Amino acid sequence: MPTQTAAERELADLLVESLNLEDVEAGAIDPEAPLFNTGLGLDSIDALELALAISKKYGFQLRSDSDENRRIFASLRALSAHVETNKVA
Repeated sequence: MPTQTAAERELADLLVESLNLEDVEAGAIDPEAPLFNTGLGLDSIDALELALAISKKYGFQLRSDSDENRRIFASLRALSAHVETNKVA
């Protein structure tokens, strides 16, 4: 399994906490595995909750109608890269 970066680990912690994933260890999330379906098994409601948690923590909005969402939410690594690029310092 690929190693998480510090930013990916921070986001994994947020993901586990905000979605109450009791059986998931943040450090055990493969940063390149899909977040939805076969990966962590998240669904569209989870995506909305995660987007809200990200907006509160990082100060920018993830739009539900964006054509980029499939790419942004593809994996922890993809989501982390998007957060790092767009977060408000």
